[in-house]
Amino acid sequence: MAAGSDSGATRLWQALGAMADSDLPLLEGAFLIARDEYPRLSVPEYSARLQRFAAAAREALADDAEPPRQVRVLNRVLFDEAGLRGSEDDYYDPRNSYLNEVLDRRLGIPISLSVIYVEVARRAGLEAHGIGFPGHFLVRVGPARSGLIVDPFHRGVILEAAQLSAQLTAADQSSGRDKDQLEHLLSPAGSRSILVRMLRNLKAIYLARRDAPRALRTTDRIVALLPQYAPEYRDRGELYHQLDVPHAALADFRRYLELAPEADDAAGIRERIDILQDQAGRLH
Repeated sequence: MAAGSDSGATRLWQALGAMADSDLPLLEGAFLIARDEYPRLSVPEYSARLQRFAAAAREALADDAEPPRQVRVLNRVLFDEAGLRGSEDDYYDPRNSYLNEVLDRRLGIPISLSVIYVEVARRAGLEAHGIGFPGHFLVRVGPARSGLIVDPFHRGVILEAAQLSAQLTAADQSSGRDKDQLEHLLSPAGSRSILVRMLRNLKAIYLARRDAPRALRTTDRIVALLPQYAPEYRDRGELYHQLDVPHAALADFRRYLELAPEADDAAGIRERIDILQDQAGRLH
């Protein structure tokens, strides 16, 4: 495994970030996340495995199968036969976010299992969408506003509105969401938002582990996908500072202030810039 990233990988991420969201390939992006940590990863090998899952599901489905039947077949293929399951015992193991490890170990977190679920469903000819539900990523099988909501972390259980409302209350300690508000939260997530959420999960894990190089790498990927989102420049600047790369830290802090000049912490960042400029000047 490797913590570093080369210029070729950076260029790939920049190209991915420049795409329109509708053109951004989810599976390719998810495997790019994994290749940062596993540079020798054979993407065709793992893609073929997903294709075999899809072929098994397609063979078991009639052309006119309704969403409940589709979900039952997908669940059987992915959870009963392939043995995928939620990682209950070590949820914050970073391997749960890398698709190759999820497929090899058969363990994942909601978003990584959901990416697999969606990609297999689509390859089987079904309509499926990732759902960026607060606190717990989900999947909708069927049409975007009327399909079934499925929880791949819990073996593809179908969730009803009351269960979703309870999950939402647990996630943000709020209540009283009406039907329209709940439906808004169940809107399909685009590829960019899914990849950013995967990366932010990893970033949080590596920050908690005080693994600055890997936290920096994941933040760098988020910046490539969200080049106008100011807080990631601030966070990357902090990591560059920790790693004693003052010129890169300065560049990111300056970019942060360009994008968010009125931010609550703008004054503190300006002070950091003054200190870093003084340090950088002494290096010469």
